[in-house]
Amino acid sequence: MTTRDRDDAGRARSARPRDAAGRPLPHGADGVERVPEDLVLTADEAVTEAQRLLDAGLPFGAHEVLEGAWKAAAAPERELWRGLAQVAVGLTHAQRGNARGAVALLERGADHVRRWVGDTPAGLDLPGLVAHADALAARIADGAAPSETDLRPHLRPPT
Repeated sequence: MTTRDRDDAGRARSARPRDAAGRPLPHGADGVERVPEDLVLTADEAVTEAQRLLDAGLPFGAHEVLEGAWKAAAAPERELWRGLAQVAVGLTHAQRGNARGAVALLERGADHVRRWVGDTPAGLDLPGLVAHADALAARIADGAAPSETDLRPHLRPPT
């Protein structure tokens, strides 16, 4: 019987390496650098790191960073960060060729982001991100394959 990787609190963890799309590889294989599971960043740092990962073609890594921000966020911002993480995992599904999952997560994430009211944290371009997610979900639903540019949206307004 194989034992499962666990953290100090007994929660399951995966020490297996992953490919660029976040899929697990066999133990000992060369994978991409993983986002540490205990990574804690400010909102600004999380957006900067998530953008770096998106720009590198690693939406799964961006998802992990944004998921960390979601879990660490105060209640008023939690659903916004959840939506951002869902958009990133939607991009991951698109990268993997899972059209159904991509459309569902892009739409769900965009809906969470669209509902945000209040000051926008970390200079995020929420209208631009929602427009990108909506347009990409519609194109994928119509049978189009995403381009590399589709998988690298801007989280902040381009400078």
